[in-house]
Amino acid sequence: MQLRDKSEAGQFIVLAEMEPPKGVDVTDFTANAIRVKDQVDAFVVPEMNSAVMRMSSLGASLILQSKGLPTVMQVNCRDRNRLGLQADLLAAGAIGVRNVMAVTGEDPSFGDHHQASAVYDIDLIELLKAVRGMTEGKDMAGVDLAGAPSFYCGSTVNAGVRGKALQLEIDEMKRKMDAGARFFITPPVFNMNDLSDFMEKAPRAEVKVLPTVLLLKSVGMARYIDRHSDHVSVGDALIKRIMSASDKARECAQIAADTIQAAKNAGLDGVMIATLGWEHMLPQVLNLKPTEAQDAEHDDPNTSWGKHAGGK
Repeated sequence: MQLRDKSEAGQFIVLAEMEPPKGVDVTDFTANAIRVKDQVDAFVVPEMNSAVMRMSSLGASLILQSKGLPTVMQVNCRDRNRLGLQADLLAAGAIGVRNVMAVTGEDPSFGDHHQASAVYDIDLIELLKAVRGMTEGKDMAGVDLAGAPSFYCGSTVNAGVRGKALQLEIDEMKRKMDAGARFFITPPVFNMNDLSDFMEKAPRAEVKVLPTVLLLKSVGMARYIDRHSDHVSVGDALIKRIMSASDKARECAQIAADTIQAAKNAGLDGVMIATLGWEHMLPQVLNLKPTEAQDAEHDDPNTSWGKHAGGK
């Protein structure tokens, strides 16, 4: 079943991020995806996350698509002008990519090529409108296409903001929806209750919201995220849980498995699993049974959005 069909049918969606290689050896890249192909609905292929130079999302998506693995190809405003972006989208449509995710893209100063010049010829809303226009058979200049691609389009939303910033984020989300976005991926979430304020206000009947389930790698990583990442909270309980574990890597995988189950129990639309280079751990994350304590904690979410959305 196509991602769009499963999503519109109200079924729980599981996406997995697959970082393209920094080189031409795609052995591990493809092997890691094939191992979980029956448990993942589509593989999100980033376009040079954190502005670190890697194989393009288009190229890596082509490799996965050629092996029968559905992808969500990421396109961003940072690296290409409107000509290049539309050319990549046409190529993606021609090779069978049916899902795309539009993002702004981090500034090159965050990456490994600090001398690179960012493009930003168009902004994110314009990019979303361009994707929608191409599916309707026209390019950004209004010229008819000789065959239109068919894309299920998504973007990002910062679901962890609070206060006045929350309403601004909801307003921006609605602008993205008006431009054509139909699913949204959030930053990492470790406790579903952290989404409660956002989910109360989000127009959930019209779009799908998928929190990112981030695979932690160490106590140090968990502490760093908790202290330095805006609007993302790991929490002392999870940090202590990793510290006390005899097998810390397995415990991190167990936490990810528990978080996926918590998202299901809370009635969310799905998840995107991000492993930040530990794609070999995906089978463990997807096959571990949720711990009983975690499962019981989220059986009856104490948020109205969780109760309203339950049973998907």
